[in-house]
Amino acid sequence: MDRMIYVAMSGAQHILDQQAVVANNLANVSTTGYRAAASAFRAVPAQGEGLATRTFVVDSTPGADFAPGALQSTGRNLDVAVQGKGWIAVQASDGSEAYTRNGNLQVSANGLLQTRDGLNVAGESGPIAIPADSDVTIASDGTVSAVSIVPPPNAVNAVGRIKLVNPNEAQLVRGDDGLFRLAGGGSAEADPKVALASGMLESSNVDPVQEMISMISLARQFDLQMKLLSSADNNAQAASQILSVNA
Repeated sequence: MDRMIYVAMSGAQHILDQQAVVANNLANVSTTGYRAAASAFRAVPAQGEGLATRTFVVDSTPGADFAPGALQSTGRNLDVAVQGKGWIAVQASDGSEAYTRNGNLQVSANGLLQTRDGLNVAGESGPIAIPADSDVTIASDGTVSAVSIVPPPNAVNAVGRIKLVNPNEAQLVRGDDGLFRLAGGGSAEADPKVALASGMLESSNVDPVQEMISMISLARQFDLQMKLLSSADNNAQAASQILSVNA
């Protein structure tokens, strides 16, 4: 009976945690470049003297679905999408190097190439500065070029190159800010094989239908855990009555 109680109790708790993961995925169905979060749970025995009959359910290490999302054309010069595997390197708010698939870029008031969240896009030689009154284009290899829109027309000048990386996906962890980082810290090497598609954005890879099915399934599993706890309580009461009669 101990095993039933502990499995049901901890199972119900972690089902609620998984519901939160599914809800977060559904909330990011339309988030550009979002990678669906994934989690699973498993049963493990409780360690300690006198706990041999108790088993808990715990979450395994949450991961992410790295399948690419669909590319959508925007026709905007500062919109880029990573083709296939790879990441755009940015400078996170804490100063560390982080990685994103959201290529919806902008030029800040200070002339720096940034994400829509105001994070500086990492260049292979530092932040990328865009000259004022310039028309910007981004090549497939990440080279950022600018040409003045003030007459007379000037030659196209390369002002920097976006750092594109492709670290092993097993080494990536998602931060609370939604950005990915190397599990051991540090920064990844630039990969010349990573290519960008200009005038495109990558949609979220969340499948809303599958997530809704998962939410319904988890709700039913939670009900099952509650029934197990109720059954354990009824069994305990029945056992107490039997012992009282025998006494």
